[in-house]
Amino acid sequence: MNKTITFEDFSKIDLRVGTIIEVNDFPKAHKPAYQLTIDFGDLGLKKTSAQITTLYTKAQLLNRQVVANINFAEKQIANFMSQCLVVGAVDNSKVILLSPEQQVPNGTPIR
Repeated sequence: MNKTITFEDFSKIDLRVGTIIEVNDFPKAHKPAYQLTIDFGDLGLKKTSAQITTLYTKAQLLNRQVVANINFAEKQIANFMSQCLVVGAVDNSKVILLSPEQQVPNGTPIR
């Protein structure tokens, strides 16, 4: 378990639901990854890279709703600027994406 945080610490994290609208291979990544474009509704489109090629094909990801942190600082990954972080459960270094059980509007906050 990581260090205990306060509710105020947690409230700084902006987790939102978005729909993956574009998936591309990312050959310049050090580890196999995809480049994703995610629609967060009124909050706009954000791009990210995700090391999820082991469990997901591009076809499985397209139009899938996912949960992502949208208020991290942008991060340069190879020749690509990541603008958010898709979240998932990590099992033996395989990432299982977190998704809402039912369809919700893009941009819906996670509380």
